[in-house]
Amino acid sequence: MRRLFLILLLSIATPAVSQDTDLELVLLADASGSIDQREIDFQRQGYAQAITDPEVLAAIANTAYGSIAVTYVEWAINQVVVADWMRIDGPDSAAAFAAELLDRPRQAYGSNAIGAALLEGLRLMDTNDFDGWRRVIDFSGDSVRNYSGPPIAEARATVVAAGVTINALPILRPDDPGRAQGGLEAQYEAQIIGGLGAFVVTAENRDSFAEAVKRKLILEISGQMPVQDVADAR
Repeated sequence: MRRLFLILLLSIATPAVSQDTDLELVLLADASGSIDQREIDFQRQGYAQAITDPEVLAAIANTAYGSIAVTYVEWAINQVVVADWMRIDGPDSAAAFAAELLDRPRQAYGSNAIGAALLEGLRLMDTNDFDGWRRVIDFSGDSVRNYSGPPIAEARATVVAAGVTINALPILRPDDPGRAQGGLEAQYEAQIIGGLGAFVVTAENRDSFAEAVKRKLILEISGQMPVQDVADAR
């Protein structure tokens, strides 16, 4: 009986042997009609800057496995992998991932299909070559409209049921009062995020975008939640 207890205790306290990285992270970036080429470039640069930041690399080094697996996908009516799955375990692999982000042409266009994007994120995790201790989809965008494909609620329920957490990065547009002043944040909390420890981190404007991405990545990698803007997991 004592031996069985010790085995159970160790299985709870330590990650499964079959797992080979701490986190599988799908970055779903908005490439719909409201996002022009300048904003596509700006978003990619923000993520490239964040993934190579010393504080982000330190967070990765401090995980149980010392690595995470990441892919960057742009979504619109279709979804396109910009940077394929890569294990990030230090400055060199982070720089290689950043280079992939900045080197690929845009291939996602059209109206919003948020439900389809979330399901594609799940599919990419189910079919990759990694087995992460945690799995997270990070969804960013400037709207919560869903013009085609599966409903958001249906897709979110499927993703969360698979044990995946969905976090969100709403991009506020000061020139559009309907999306600024917390409106989009509340919609993302109510309709997008879900799963254990889900949260929203907001990009207030272009100047703060890279810093918001960096903050979000550190929280996701370390398995923490924002101190002030914690949202209940759904």
